[in-house]
Amino acid sequence: MSEKRNDIPGAPAPQPPSVAEPTEPHEPLPPKPDQEAPEAVSPTGKPTGAPASARAQSGAYLTTAQGARLYETDHSLKAGARGPVLLQDHHLREKITHFDHERIPERVVHARGAAAHGIFKGYGTAAKVTKAAFLAKDTETPVFVRFSTVLGSRGSSDTVRDTRGFATKFYTEEGTFDLVGNNIPVFFIQDAIKFPDIIHAGKPHPDREIPQAQSAHDTFWDFVTLHTEAAHHTLWNMSDRGIPRSYRMMEGFGVHTFRLVNAKGDTTLVKFHWKPKLGVHSLTWEEAQITNGMDPDFHRRDLADAIEAGAFPQWELGIQVFPDNAEQTFEGIDLLDPTNIVPEELAPVQPIGLLTLNANPTNYFAETEQVAFHPGHLVPGIDITDDPLLTGRLFSYLDTQISRLGGPNFAQLPINRTHAPVNDMLRDGMHQTAVHSGTAPYRPNSLDGGCPFLAGADNGAYIEVPVDVPAARKVREAPESFSDHFSQPRLFWLSMTPVEQEHIIAAYTFELSKCYEQAIKERALQVLANIDPQLCGQVADGLGLPAPEPTVKLADVAPSPALSQVGKVWPVEGRIVGIVAGPEADLDGVRAAREALLGAGMVPLVIAPTGGALGSGKDPIAVQRTFANARSVEFDALLLAGAPAPGADAYGARDAKAGEPSAGAVADPRIVLMLAEAFRHGKAIGGWAGAESALEAAGVTTTAPGVALVDTGADAVEQVARLLGEHRVWARFPAAL
Repeated sequence: MSEKRNDIPGAPAPQPPSVAEPTEPHEPLPPKPDQEAPEAVSPTGKPTGAPASARAQSGAYLTTAQGARLYETDHSLKAGARGPVLLQDHHLREKITHFDHERIPERVVHARGAAAHGIFKGYGTAAKVTKAAFLAKDTETPVFVRFSTVLGSRGSSDTVRDTRGFATKFYTEEGTFDLVGNNIPVFFIQDAIKFPDIIHAGKPHPDREIPQAQSAHDTFWDFVTLHTEAAHHTLWNMSDRGIPRSYRMMEGFGVHTFRLVNAKGDTTLVKFHWKPKLGVHSLTWEEAQITNGMDPDFHRRDLADAIEAGAFPQWELGIQVFPDNAEQTFEGIDLLDPTNIVPEELAPVQPIGLLTLNANPTNYFAETEQVAFHPGHLVPGIDITDDPLLTGRLFSYLDTQISRLGGPNFAQLPINRTHAPVNDMLRDGMHQTAVHSGTAPYRPNSLDGGCPFLAGADNGAYIEVPVDVPAARKVREAPESFSDHFSQPRLFWLSMTPVEQEHIIAAYTFELSKCYEQAIKERALQVLANIDPQLCGQVADGLGLPAPEPTVKLADVAPSPALSQVGKVWPVEGRIVGIVAGPEADLDGVRAAREALLGAGMVPLVIAPTGGALGSGKDPIAVQRTFANARSVEFDALLLAGAPAPGADAYGARDAKAGEPSAGAVADPRIVLMLAEAFRHGKAIGGWAGAESALEAAGVTTTAPGVALVDTGADAVEQVARLLGEHRVWARFPAAL
């Protein structure tokens, strides 16, 4: 799936509908070209040879669950047209009963997710450190990737300030491997026994069930300020990393340290990284707030639309490599502490493969909702370490899937089925869909001819790495090396550019200002003072409180430029560019701009006073957004084909964004608002054919950084594409620091 399939994504069905209700029976329509279902393997991993669509509904006629055709489904069976409904209406009972049970318990964390199918291709560069077959050169492995937010419910918004999940299921020939990570490389806690505490603290307050999907409340800050090992993750969350621009522009991390084993049996410690080809980019806080109201599905829509448009998201999988020494440390950093990173300047990330997401799910529930990840789904060549957070996850994920998916057979759901042969001697249980043969599900046995047999290392068996466990007392405590809670947060803070530091200050000030209890605010300031006095002082000023002195010696750390999102240039493929035009605009320029954007791999959306099309004749321009339903946050850049006159609906009673009618307005007030927002958020703006009057109405200086007034639409695209490589026009964000 490498061809560009749809210049303008978002079509809800594989073909346009008719105005009238269709009445001619026909088989179900095929999936859209961008959709793909799980591969058709049996519950025990055996290829069936059936097409992926074989599990979809079939037949032209409505039936019961048992296949009996129905002549009517709009009315219950009654004793006469006005009589009581009859208990014998089996269709009514089947339909309602199934509806009553359509929902399963949502995930306690990571409930809101979006997912896609793809392919992972190994580079072969990992052969020195692991024998995992899927990492061999040019080996292609099907994958399913689920992105998610942590705190919110399934119905929450996408662009909240939160950690994001980045979970990848590799359907390898040696079994399923799940890399279950986040977009932040560290976690709030060092030991899994505290996981219920941090989640209970971050979730809505139990008495009122508010606030939803956010950390700006007392219980969260109460916990993380008392539990200072959370300081590092909290700082990442308060940075721009907490509000990604897109799942496509988000880094991923395995968080923990893993142990790899090569063909000789040698071991190496590693940390996994996903590096997006488009770079790591974020929303501004105001953009995120507007987006939550305008389009709470912003991230999942962005992912699906990009895939449908053929702008396939890509990430390189990389590893940081460390010697497997007895201390399990590197350059003084404890590799078993999940609140630590290893700066890339000390251990560069070495690319080992390429992930490409190229197909959307066919059914959200069957795939995205029912997919079950587990850090214990490992393959030969990849093993775990004694990270106490990882150890708890190995128990928790399995336990959760049994509860959520109704029993122990969740691995047999199509999206979870391994592509390797399964002969596990596990039997029965709820939702058993395999039909096992034989009479001896135990071993040793002779009745089934001794099958299944044990495999050795030469037959690809998974064998845990033998590790010496030092003699020790049974204790409930952490090693002394886990006690430094401020050096790494300080490293992160000092690695930020001034504009990124300003955003962190604003985030802490906003979040803490939402707390009710004064004591929690004061305690948070003490934590910040131990990270950096300047950070603490600025937040204290915003809260109207005195800044405390540090209670620990400030760490002497070297900044890590790799942690900053600013200062690099990235590809522009998949960027969304709005082209604003009215009926009297230079439509030839609009056409040229569209073609230039498409040629550069970007997605153009034409914004006009009304829906339909601009122009007439043989080449009308389809309109994707209107002045009423478009908002600046949807676009990475804007192009103006002149200054569009106010639309017929440009008045407050019809559209509050338009405000009061203004005689002689040079441009539609909604476009003026859009331009002002886009400029304020540091977005590139290009224009031609009189666009300067609309910019001036928006208070935008036409000579400001990132504003390109040119002669043609094609010229505007060239200028904007150059600016988009840096994501934003950072010169528009002067920092006071």
